[in-house]
Amino acid sequence: MKIICVGRNYTDHIQELENQKPDAPVLFLKPDSAILLKKQAFFIPDFSNEIHHEVELLVKIKKVGKHIQKKFAHKYYDEIGLGIDFTARDLQKQLKKEGLPWEKAKAFDGSAVIAEKWIHKAEIKNIDQISFTLKKNNQTVQAGNSAQMLYKIDELIEYISSYFTLKIGDIIFTGTPAGVSKINPGDTLEGFLEKTSFFKVNIK
Repeated sequence: MKIICVGRNYTDHIQELENQKPDAPVLFLKPDSAILLKKQAFFIPDFSNEIHHEVELLVKIKKVGKHIQKKFAHKYYDEIGLGIDFTARDLQKQLKKEGLPWEKAKAFDGSAVIAEKWIHKAEIKNIDQISFTLKKNNQTVQAGNSAQMLYKIDELIEYISSYFTLKIGDIIFTGTPAGVSKINPGDTLEGFLEKTSFFKVNIK
């Protein structure tokens, strides 16, 4: 499986990082080795002094597809999840400044939290109005809703599949809202989808 991530998909997050609003979805990949193993703590890597949390809605692909039209995109997924895209912000800034790819800042080992729990889209009233939050040490630091996405889930599937064949088990990280911040040893991160806890991660 592969992890396909979408950057700059929430206006408030674009503004907080002083980025430009994209004319098309910004895509990057994480390898399967980026997945944080079940119930493991996240250990801050020694190559960064500024790891940020980015909570995101996830979409799990259920069938193979290429050049999927938006009107058919709903047939390619049933499950919605929640996760974190950990980002080495200091390293990312350096790479961007040098015009280099982001992978070292985004795709390192353990950089992808994927909740074990998934929710069937049939249980969701409106796929374009899903609320989610991230609490750090019991304080809400990020709160988003899929209504705020610049590019909605079905649009993302159409766009992504024009470049990459989507396969069973692939996971799409759909972007993060504002509120990203540095994590420190001893922090606890807990993610909620529609007020239900989906994951808890200890930082070491």
